[in-house]
Amino acid sequence: MKFSCREDVSAPAEAVFDSLSDFAAFERAALRRGARLRRLDSLRQPGAGLSWDVTFPFRGKQRQMIADLRRFERPEVIEFAGVSPNFEMTLGFTLVALSRQRTRLHAEFEIRPRSLGARLMVQSAKLGRASLNTRYSKRIAALARDIEARTGSQAV
Repeated sequence: MKFSCREDVSAPAEAVFDSLSDFAAFERAALRRGARLRRLDSLRQPGAGLSWDVTFPFRGKQRQMIADLRRFERPEVIEFAGVSPNFEMTLGFTLVALSRQRTRLHAEFEIRPRSLGARLMVQSAKLGRASLNTRYSKRIAALARDIEARTGSQAV
């Protein structure tokens, strides 16, 4: 099951890329939401090869996932891959500079089942695909507005 959307951001591509690659901020946000994170790599700088062991609550159960930063091509592409016992996931961000102060953010999320139970869950989710797509688009739009707010305050 795949979701994708495009959102225009009023910020330079480099600033958007820097915001999307602020992994410490995303780690803190995950911790605030009840997730437990453990870094599996020893890299000092952001780049392909970063890896996390993530445990998080979802639908009343603790879930576990290994998340890896697969592609990190400044200032255009960031791609994550995640593996759990039941699912494989990819999350990718592609940035296109429209002008010096405008960037198009293309976000794509794909989830693939790895078990029969997961396959049934994905099939039932496809029935509400329009609703899920709307929620995904709203989340990406909120992320874009947050990036604009952060980069706008830095530019002043």
